[in-house]
Amino acid sequence: MKREKLTQELKNKYSALKETIATYEKVAVAFSAGIDSTLLLFAAREALGDKVIAITATSCFFPGREEREAICYCKELGVKHVLLPVDELSNPEIQANPRNRCYLCKRDLFGKMKELALKNGALEVLEGSNLDDTGDYRPGLVAVEELGIKSPLRELGFTKEEIRNLAKELDIPSWNKPSFACLATRIPYGEPLSKEVLDRIDQGEQLLMELGFHQFRVRVHGDMARIELLPREMDRMLEESVRNQVHEAFQKLGFTYVALDLKGYRTGSMNETLS
Repeated sequence: MKREKLTQELKNKYSALKETIATYEKVAVAFSAGIDSTLLLFAAREALGDKVIAITATSCFFPGREEREAICYCKELGVKHVLLPVDELSNPEIQANPRNRCYLCKRDLFGKMKELALKNGALEVLEGSNLDDTGDYRPGLVAVEELGIKSPLRELGFTKEEIRNLAKELDIPSWNKPSFACLATRIPYGEPLSKEVLDRIDQGEQLLMELGFHQFRVRVHGDMARIELLPREMDRMLEESVRNQVHEAFQKLGFTYVALDLKGYRTGSMNETLS
């Protein structure tokens, strides 16, 4: 694919990002292997050299493939990588899945990351939210600010498109990687979370990935799986062979009904019921 020339404004923003990170003595980057935290980790490595560590939370809230990708990329980049096991479901408040679940989860997660960062000599923890993340219901960002976690991409006004363009220019392999949020976002608020359901979602989304779909979500409503796809990929889902394969696989996962959302993929669709 032809590489688009970066604007001077975007080059300046990337320079400002590295300059901001360079003001810290040593940092820990909350690294999920998504494109936002990947660009942030890359910039931190350029700005601070070996004075940066990556911390990846491992739990049933995140697909196992993301953990494996995080491990591989840190080895490739030459960054010290620390895995942080987290059991969110042991917290009854989080397990109940209230509307402020993300706040409770981020508060617990980043609190533990701060402790781990300090043990590794890093006084600051950086996370990869961007400017586009401010346009939806994001209670987790409140916890980030309360704990003093730094969000340089958001603070400098980076959009998701700019992050992808920069990552492409910097030859970061995952520049066009689809976005994969926490698996708990697939379940309606108020429905208790369980490892069994989260695993079913993970396996269902892994199947869609293996079938070649690019951006998607499997939302769960009781015994029904509601699949969100990019509109341009819906026709392929309706091909008889693909449709039958998906239906059969999802029934084996325990879903009685499998539905295709006609509105298509969008972030935060479970927030549409919130007033």
